Amino acid sequence: LENWMEKFEHYRCYPIKGKLVPDDKLPSSDRIITMEELGKYDGNLEDVPDEFVGYGAAPIYVGAGNKVFDMSFGGVPMYGKGGPYQKFAGRDVSRALALMSFDPKDLENTDVSDLEETKIKVLNDWINTFETKKGYPIVGKLGKENSK
Repeated sequence: LENWMEKFEHYRCYPIKGKLVPDDKLPSSDRIITMEELGKYDGNLEDVPDEFVGYGAAPIYVGAGNKVFDMSFGGVPMYGKGGPYQKFAGRDVSRALALMSFDPKDLENTDVSDLEETKIKVLNDWINTFETKKGYPIVGKLGKENSK
């Protein structure tokens, strides 16, 4: 059984046929998420908040471009507590993704307006990966009024 778990978790040889949480129970992809709210879902929550009925794990939000993804749908080992990408959880990581950087200054600075077109393409490729390949649900749009 251990080998099968690894195949399901890492290789994804099988198509995703459904979710534990129906689409109509997910937060609206049109809602505006402030930077403060984004920061609440940083992979450190132990329990699933009451408003997230049916979730198997507490939400883990990552902002990229103008979208907010919930990485708790398959990404807990990577973005959850102790995961290699937890530093991305609860943040707008647009600049860090575009530069493929873990540098703290790129994690703090969310502005991508000074980046070359090739770096913006890298960001868009990450967004596409999150959305289509990984299937992380979009749970809102970034309200960037508090961005640095």
